[in-house]
Amino acid sequence: MQTPGTIQVVYLARLRERFGTSGETYALSPDVPTVSALMQDLARRGGAWADELAPGRAFRIAVNHTVIEGDQPLAPGDEVALFPPVTGG
Repeated sequence: MQTPGTIQVVYLARLRERFGTSGETYALSPDVPTVSALMQDLARRGGAWADELAPGRAFRIAVNHTVIEGDQPLAPGDEVALFPPVTGG
């Protein structure tokens, strides 16, 4: 169950394995109003977080099941999914 003022962050594939979790409930604050601010805040955790979310690393972001390009404001109740790009033959 999600509480007011929170978003769900979902980690898929390689990111789930590296972070050791499939997701979390994240409390929004005025300091984290956008997707890019969320990525910076998560990367500040250090370790695998800093490595995987560093600028130039290959991962995609979807907000409420829509892949986004660039930045986007966040609102309570949003779901943010992070996943590696899909490759195939």
